[in-house]
Amino acid sequence: MNDFKYSNTNKRYHTLDYFYKQKFNSKVCKISLNAGFTCPNLDGTKGYGGCIYCSKTGSGEFAGKPNDDLIKQFYDIKKVMDKKWPNSKYIGYFQARTNTYAPINILKEKYETILKLDNVVGLSIATRPDAISDECLDYLEELNKKTFLTVELGLQTIHEKTTKLINRCHDLKCFEDMVKKLHDRNIFVVAHVINGLPYETPNMMIETIKYLNNINIDGIKIHMLSILKDTPLEKLYKEKPFHLLTKEEYVDIVATELECLKPEIVIQRLTGDPMESDLIEPKWLIKKVSVLNDIDKLMAKRNIYQGDKL
Repeated sequence: MNDFKYSNTNKRYHTLDYFYKQKFNSKVCKISLNAGFTCPNLDGTKGYGGCIYCSKTGSGEFAGKPNDDLIKQFYDIKKVMDKKWPNSKYIGYFQARTNTYAPINILKEKYETILKLDNVVGLSIATRPDAISDECLDYLEELNKKTFLTVELGLQTIHEKTTKLINRCHDLKCFEDMVKKLHDRNIFVVAHVINGLPYETPNMMIETIKYLNNINIDGIKIHMLSILKDTPLEKLYKEKPFHLLTKEEYVDIVATELECLKPEIVIQRLTGDPMESDLIEPKWLIKKVSVLNDIDKLMAKRNIYQGDKL
């Protein structure tokens, strides 16, 4: 145990497990789902080809099988979770691609199918800041009154040059505006960021984290850049190789980023989960537990906690 206010373990940062246990007085498992959505950055609405690092599954590697209906996906994954954590509560996690990018009647049907299932206490919806219409915002506000709703917004970086290089097809103001609109409706907002994007320095990565403090984000997911097969990023890396962070560099940067984040911000993820069969580099990402353990060890060695640098 340690003295950090938002922890009931040896973690020196505000873990999602701790947050859920405080909120629901129970272990809560997220069930990753693939609802078959597309993305405005694929179909030409915003751009073509998607973000350069995005896999064929649209970051849904560990979601349910897209050919199965949502209820089957949910129960297949729940069965696996229940072996480790029986008697849990569940959050339906709409993970793959852009999960607000469809007409409202389709969103309602998909979301509410999951909400009706036993012991589902919330939904987590991964999307883009440029893919939530005003009509969708009104529906999300209504949904938030019925269940615990989290909206996860991809940001990745605050640096415009990188944003253009990775083909995000939206700017920082778009992200800021959507965070404000969601907060105005009391919706819990999580930002996704990526460390190790091409040509970014550690200082640039830390600047992205400091920025998120200023807009009062509720939660954050920090990933390491994965170079996956059959992506534009693979082509870029082979044609113009750029420095990829070593595990030690990544751990050092994340520890510093945590020191710079308000302690109230819930840390939902500190490393990625690429499929080994798709991963070209960095190979150290496969050992997720080792990366998390090294972050814990470094924070203990430095005797630092989330928010120490504020």
